[in-house]
Amino acid sequence: MEGSQKSSTGLKVGLGILLVLFLGTAFYTSKLYSEKQENEKLLVSEKQQVMNDLNNMAKDYDEAIAESEVTNQDLIAARERIVGLMDSLKVSQNSVGSLWSYKKKYMALQEEMDILLTENDRLKVENQYLATSLDSTNIQLAERTMFTDSLLVQNTELATVVKDAAALQTVGLVGMGVIERRSGKQIPTERATRSDKLKVCFTVAKNTLTEAGDKELYVQVIDPMNNVLGSNDQIEFEDQVLNYSLISRFNYENRNLNICEYINELEDSKFEKGRYKINVFNDKALISSSEFELK
Repeated sequence: MEGSQKSSTGLKVGLGILLVLFLGTAFYTSKLYSEKQENEKLLVSEKQQVMNDLNNMAKDYDEAIAESEVTNQDLIAARERIVGLMDSLKVSQNSVGSLWSYKKKYMALQEEMDILLTENDRLKVENQYLATSLDSTNIQLAERTMFTDSLLVQNTELATVVKDAAALQTVGLVGMGVIERRSGKQIPTERATRSDKLKVCFTVAKNTLTEAGDKELYVQVIDPMNNVLGSNDQIEFEDQVLNYSLISRFNYENRNLNICEYINELEDSKFEKGRYKINVFNDKALISSSEFELK
């Protein structure tokens, strides 16, 4: 009996120990499973955080690239490395070693980004300074061009004024009929039938701006029938044709010069009765006009 009781007691003790060991193993296994679940959740969370950080870094590069007026290849290459790391992280295993490796790569990229963005900001400031300097230079060039154009206009206008001021002018333009004696003596007449010649006289006025030398003026005499008397030759200018009676040629010495020119009567007829017109031209410019009448 006593041996049977001892055996029963030993069995109970053994079963108790086994039960304790089983419960302990079950508890430990449950604790390990829970810790694994928590670790996996933590790894997934940290992996997502690294992914978010990389995504934000890529956005910073996108903004920097978009703001750069000139394509920055360094920024583009760095962004491509970030995208490649994100693609690799998506398919990576959720392990502490793997996650730590990606974190180190992220931190290295973060340092690189700080350097590149600082350099990019410096370049933007320099580009803005250059753009401002260029605008200032363009404004100065525009002002200089306007000033030069203004001087050119003024010089052109001044040259025109000087040219006009230096042009020959005539005063005292008169016309008359004359009777010419065999001795050469001339007698003025108002009779058309008695006139042997028409005499046109004028004074070329003194002008110190005019260059001295040989000059010529065109004299036009128009009879009452509106005919141009004399040679009735033509000279063509840019925008008009002038019919003239004669060319008065003389040497000008910057002082008043009295000139008389003559138009002979026609071979087969006398001068017409009526009012005659006289015009004197310096090139195409009309510089004096007058009239006289033959009866």
